[in-house]
Amino acid sequence: MNEETRYLENLRGLWRRNWPKAIPQEPVYPLGERLLTDYLREYARRTPDKASLIYYGREVTFGELDRLSDAFAAWLHENGVRKGDCVAVFMANCPQFHIAFFGILKIGAIHVPVNPLFKGHELIYELNDTGAKTIVALDTLFPLVQEVRDKTQIDTILVTSMGAMLPQTPTIPLPAGLDAPVVRCEGAIDFLPALAAVTTKPPQVDVGLDDVAALNYTGGTTGMPKGCVHTQRDMVYTAATTCNIGIDLTPDDVGINFYPVFWIAGEDMGVIFPIFAGATYVLLARWDAVAFMAAVQHYRVTVASLLVDNAVEVMEHARVGEFDMRSLEQVRCSSFVKKLNIPYRERWRALTGATMIEAAWGMTETHTCDTFTTGMQDDDADLKSQPIFVGLPVPGTEFKICDFETGALTPLDQEGELCVRSPSLLKSYWNKPEATVESLRDGWLHTGDIGLIDSQGFIHFLGRRKEMLKVKGMSVFPAEIEAMLGQHPAIVGSGVIGRPDAERGQVPVAFVLVHEAMRATTKAEDIAAWCKQNMAVYKIPEIRIASELPMTATGKVKKEELAKLL
Repeated sequence: MNEETRYLENLRGLWRRNWPKAIPQEPVYPLGERLLTDYLREYARRTPDKASLIYYGREVTFGELDRLSDAFAAWLHENGVRKGDCVAVFMANCPQFHIAFFGILKIGAIHVPVNPLFKGHELIYELNDTGAKTIVALDTLFPLVQEVRDKTQIDTILVTSMGAMLPQTPTIPLPAGLDAPVVRCEGAIDFLPALAAVTTKPPQVDVGLDDVAALNYTGGTTGMPKGCVHTQRDMVYTAATTCNIGIDLTPDDVGINFYPVFWIAGEDMGVIFPIFAGATYVLLARWDAVAFMAAVQHYRVTVASLLVDNAVEVMEHARVGEFDMRSLEQVRCSSFVKKLNIPYRERWRALTGATMIEAAWGMTETHTCDTFTTGMQDDDADLKSQPIFVGLPVPGTEFKICDFETGALTPLDQEGELCVRSPSLLKSYWNKPEATVESLRDGWLHTGDIGLIDSQGFIHFLGRRKEMLKVKGMSVFPAEIEAMLGQHPAIVGSGVIGRPDAERGQVPVAFVLVHEAMRATTKAEDIAAWCKQNMAVYKIPEIRIASELPMTATGKVKKEELAKLL
């Protein structure tokens, strides 16, 4: 037995010993390990009139979603798209995204979600990297597509509007501009009328679980984004180890999603999981606190996923008392700017009756959802192990900690590179053989994240290696300082970076957002004094109160932009 085998055998024993009761220890596939498109067809057969999506009152049933995605599959085939071809989807949250997603998968083509916030050079890069010839875009984005068209291989453009599938009378408040007039797009094909005109059935294509199904692009924090090659097996495995473990999603549940569906977390929560579980999901075009509260009340939503920032906005909203949100049973949250802590959990429980639970760790490369913290909330044990506790690996996924330089395994309780292997691991980076070889070694993804596995087998995430600071030789992790600052009553968000220092090597610098109601009375020196009382001396940051924090589209602080402020 070699060293890695002994190491993993020990970890597996710890994981079994600490596994929460009532949490399945194997992936759960309610209809078997089969194509996600088969799940849609089966639920369309069993419950054709049940709402799959609810978009501001417009219900798209399982039967309708199956029929419309069939029509798009047939349309694609009639227009020359074949198995293995990339189809770009340049849209935000609307039912047409779901129709396009399943239509593309049904003929074995490759779904390429493109961030609708992209500018010209970013769009050109991603279209050329995938070689896509067909794009489905929002009408408001058509001018940009036209602008870059001659610099790409795009020859077919379909367009649709965010308001094309809105009901005449919305049931919850619409965000500004959602019902704006349709933009005229000369030379483009109108998506929904094109589907209505289809008279043929989709072709019979031999699509397998391991065929390439999607290219999910990384955020591009280092260099240009990389396309992560994912399959339908990745999709259903992620669902099988989240819908019954991270959450308990059933056909009886009503969920809500506002995460961008072009983002891997939004694809999971808003597109894949509802179809896998046969559940109804309320789809919001984007985050809006009042629309969220109204939707929870109107549709008796039971399952929600939020950023901690969203939950805090709800709890502090002037109109929160107007809505009954006690239908919520399962609430998962992600700590980006604001970090989940015990006071937030207690306030949320008092408001809704539900317990906020950290959604844990994941990457685009792994299709996310690689760990879970469900069942670890007794006496707030998960949060008392914070700020870096991400729980246990989901069934079938394994972690190890390695030395960054040598690759050697590190002992328990010692930090190193977080490495993961999983059935949902990307198969490669699209058109990036060197990056693939560098990151994927012997079946393990070397993440570039710093982590440790403690003596009980629990996984801890300490941040990106490139963000780690060295203060007088001591390792300091910005994520830990940010989590601690999140417990200060006046601070609603922070971003920590380092600045060079001749004596100490580096010094942490915290850019903090102060609650609007407390800005006049909260000074940087007050926060610094609080830090001295609550942090080890080498972790104490310099405090700079900021009017805003530069954010990515997925809710993370742009550290490189903070560096410019130094």
